[in-house]
Parts: sequence; C-alpha cells; structure tokens
Amino acid sequence: MRPATRRTARTALLGALAACLALTVAGPGGSASAADTDALPLSGTTTSGLHNSYDPASFSYLAQALDTGTSMIELDVWDDFITQEWKVSHSNPLGNSNNCVNASTPAQLYTGGANKDLESCLDDVRVWLGAHPGHGPLVIKLEMKAGFQATFGMSPAKLDQSISAHLGSLVFKPADLLAKPGGGQYATLDEAATAGNWPTRAQLAGKVLLEVIPGTVEEANPTDSLWTDREYAGYLRDLHSQGKTAQANVFPSVHNAQAGDPRTRYSDTSLRPWFVAFDGDAATYLNGSIDTSWYDSHHYLLFMTDSQNVAPALDDVNPAPADAQARVAQLAKAHATVASNDWRGLPQVQSLVLPRG
Repeated sequence: MRPATRRTARTALLGALAACLALTVAGPGGSASAADTDALPLSGTTTSGLHNSYDPASFSYLAQALDTGTSMIELDVWDDFITQEWKVSHSNPLGNSNNCVNASTPAQLYTGGANKDLESCLDDVRVWLGAHPGHGPLVIKLEMKAGFQATFGMSPAKLDQSISAHLGSLVFKPADLLAKPGGGQYATLDEAATAGNWPTRAQLAGKVLLEVIPGTVEEANPTDSLWTDREYAGYLRDLHSQGKTAQANVFPSVHNAQAGDPRTRYSDTSLRPWFVAFDGDAATYLNGSIDTSWYDSHHYLLFMTDSQNVAPALDDVNPAPADAQARVAQLAKAHATVASNDWRGLPQVQSLVLPRG
C-alpha cells in the first residue's frame, strides 16, 4: 500500500472509531443532541477542558480560549502576601504572566495590555459569559501553586471574597448543591452529590463552577503541612457548621488518582464528606487499577488530566481531530466529567458534550 493510501485508510479508520465510541457513549440511539445533554445533570456528562488556558503562549487573550467552546479553563494562582494580590502565572510568584486584560465590555476582551491579576481574569470570564448567554456551565480550575498563606492574609476567605466581587451570582456554589429542591439542606456535599442533587446543564447555562487543587510547588514543599485541599475543605466544613456555607464559592478536589475512595487519605474524617470533586492523571485512572464507575455512581465530579497520555499517546497539542474526539469519548465511557488537554486548536473537540459512562 502506498503511503498516501495508508494515510487515507488510517484517517477513515480513526473517523469510524470516533463515531463508534460516540455511539457507545450516547447509547443505541446514536450521538446525543445538544437538547439531550442539556437535560442531563452536570454529573451526567463528559466535556473537554483546556489546561493552562491563561498562558499567553497558547492564547493572546483569555477570551480566545473561551471562544473554543471549552467547558473548563485553568488558572495557576500565586498568593502574593506582600501586595495582598492573587497573581496568575506559571512560575513567577511575584508577578503576573497571563493573557487576562481586565475587560469591562465585550469589545475589550481582545485588546489592551495583559498580565493582570486573578480578579481581572475573572472579570474577563464574566464579560465573556455575558456576551455568550447560552454557553454551557464553565468550570474554572484553580491550581494554588504554593497554597494559601492565611497567616499573612491570603486565606480561603479572601479568595472567596475576590470571587464574589468579580463573578457574583454567576457562581454555582457548594451551598447550591446542598439546597434541597423542596426546601432544607443536605447535611454534607457527599450526601447531596450521592442523592444526585446536581442541576441540569440547561439550568447551569451561563454559570461557573470553581474547583481548587493543591499546586506543584506546595506539594513539593516539605515544610508545608497544610495543603490547599485540606485547608479549603476544613474552611468549608467550618462555614457550614456556622450557618455561613453561602460564603464559599469553591469545590475542593482530592488531588491525584488513587484506587478505592481517595478521601481515606485524610486522617481527619470530618473533612471527607466535603469532597465531591476528584482530580488526577487520566492514564492512571485508565490503567486498570481504579474502578472509575464508583465516581459516576456517586455522582462525583471526576477531572482527568493529560488526556493525551492514555495509551496510545496522542500529540500534546495538535492530534488528528478524529483521534482527539475518540479520546474524549473513551474518557466519557471511563466516567470522566472533564477530559483536560492542551488541544487549543480543536474547537470541535473543546465543544464536545457527551453522556457520561
């Protein structure tokens, strides 16, 4: 077979595989329509998300990442306790290096100087969503690179205040998951999630859900004994005991894939029911040692990162569209809520919404 013929055959095969996987995920009726997936709860679908969307090497403006139709963006956050600012950059704890421009109108989303703080990034998201009212729920993943510094004023409460000031009523909060449809509250996030209390995607259109994970610097710091996951979960638990759950804007995630219930790593058992989001490496989740259906059956959110590294590995940035679509469908079948990747040039992949499981 000549090389060109082999390439043609391979493309056709990949396209067929993607279609087959999408059919498997959607059920015997074929690929689900937007109306079908909009009627599903947030925990019942799988979407694509963009890793490090704030990086100016990837997008000149954060709005361009949102323009792909993605369901998740990621921001790396540093707590600058000297200036009392939340900085957004990959590796500079004292400066901003990002594509956020602090827009106040849609026209300003694609102009002006970048390298603004977290609040400016949130402003860009708010303005963009205002210009795209039908957009499905958007996850904002916050990696707290060095964790919180509550002793120096950079606490979970301060982060929540910043989010409230710049996203306001757009945020779907832990308190919203706790609220029972007929009145009253579930006792914990675990109880609410297991009861299937997530709203539908249609009900969450134009809304934002924030998740937070410990950062790479924090996790590598031997002197840091209180990582972001534990600190925010404890803060959320305490707010709830005080009747102030509505002040919390963020869902803490259990970070890194692990067999069984990963929450058993927390010796303080009172923290465990405040985690209903889990975040880890896709290849680890799919290596055969982890029953990912457990997350789906409990209606937990499962963020699978580095989607490209599941065997056979795909290109980090520019895989064939059929390959990338098939990979998201594969992770949907494996019960992911979000398949995180760097496929910024594939809007047809970023806009995918598939039934989960």
